[in-house]
Amino acid sequence: MSYTKLICGKLYDGIRDEIRGKSEILIEDGIIVEVGKQTASPKGCRSIDLSGLTVTPGMIDAHVHASFFDWREIPKDTVYYSDGMRALAAAECARKALAGGFTTIRHVGWFREDCSLDVKRAIDAGFIQGARMIVAPHFLCTPGSHGDPSQSVASNPALSGFLEKQYPTMGSGAEFFRDAVRHEVKIGADFIKIMATGGFFTPNDSPEDKQLSDEEMAAIIDTAHSLHRTVTAHAYTGELITTLARLNIDGIEHASLIDKETIRLLEEKDIYVVPTLCPYDEIVLLDEEKLAEKSPEFQRKLRHYRERLVESRRLLFESSIRFGYGTDLVVGYQNYECGREYSAWLRNGISPYRALRAATAENARILGIADKTGTIEPGKLADLAGWSRDLLTDDKALLDCGFVMKEGVEYPHLSMLDFYR
Repeated sequence: MSYTKLICGKLYDGIRDEIRGKSEILIEDGIIVEVGKQTASPKGCRSIDLSGLTVTPGMIDAHVHASFFDWREIPKDTVYYSDGMRALAAAECARKALAGGFTTIRHVGWFREDCSLDVKRAIDAGFIQGARMIVAPHFLCTPGSHGDPSQSVASNPALSGFLEKQYPTMGSGAEFFRDAVRHEVKIGADFIKIMATGGFFTPNDSPEDKQLSDEEMAAIIDTAHSLHRTVTAHAYTGELITTLARLNIDGIEHASLIDKETIRLLEEKDIYVVPTLCPYDEIVLLDEEKLAEKSPEFQRKLRHYRERLVESRRLLFESSIRFGYGTDLVVGYQNYECGREYSAWLRNGISPYRALRAATAENARILGIADKTGTIEPGKLADLAGWSRDLLTDDKALLDCGFVMKEGVEYPHLSMLDFYR
């Protein structure tokens, strides 16, 4: 047996909305066995002095697109990047996310094949270092939709048509999507991701577009549930989210154009929302310098929908909806800068405890790993992070990691504030 004791300056355990004073965490073979002001000291126990840090559960980012090295390179992806290049990028994203204090990331697919399941398996086997990955390897989507990787070359029908055929879960009809879900489960998908509506990032669609029929969405959700997989949907508007809720969707990503009536329905049905504030923060808070980094189409859509984005955000955070924490970083920041979302929550006036709970215990529940991680208590994996900044007042606190441990193993840590973007 191997014992490690962490001596913490302060402690947030993910269970209570409080930050305690000096505390100790005793770990045996990668599992937390005792938490308190003073814990046992077994023979041979190694101590790590974190008295200058606030220790938390290892953070969890529930909306990561891991398959690119640099957001400035994304326009080249459709034609110039191979599946192997995307796999290497996903591995690097997982490594840097872990170094930043995020011990788990949920990869919600990409526009092309990225071998993300292989990256997940290599991390799980200990062949490479990285955050634990929960993976949906492919979007389930229709031709011309927000999930269609050939949108950017639509002016070349031959190339566009060829690329459509390379993506295994893009198609039409209820039967196609039943088989697509079965295929995803067969190859090891942890959950299913639907592209139910258009988006802001892609050039040829609108966030109000409905891009799957009711029959197609029902086929996906029913089949996934029959195979014991949850389903989350990229969706913006109240009308479409209402349809998805009535079809028993498990969760919604974004919900950025939602209305009060739909929020009430989500509350009643206990459907979670991962609101991903980061991609829309520049327009909500009117940061013109960061807004200018987005494509002209992205900027145009954000400006067009600004009033609704602001109002929907207000309604969401006045609600009692169960929130997850997810970044969805594809423009302006790198995909591994997972602490950016914490900054967005605090700058929008959201309680830091609500954000911390979303990034720990609630995300663990959403990802189906709450029996293993998300809180600091006996029996849980020793997934832990330490932070030198004040978590309650400093919006950059989760960008400045001072310690990280996953399953009882300490890993190199880094501050995203000093890292090249």
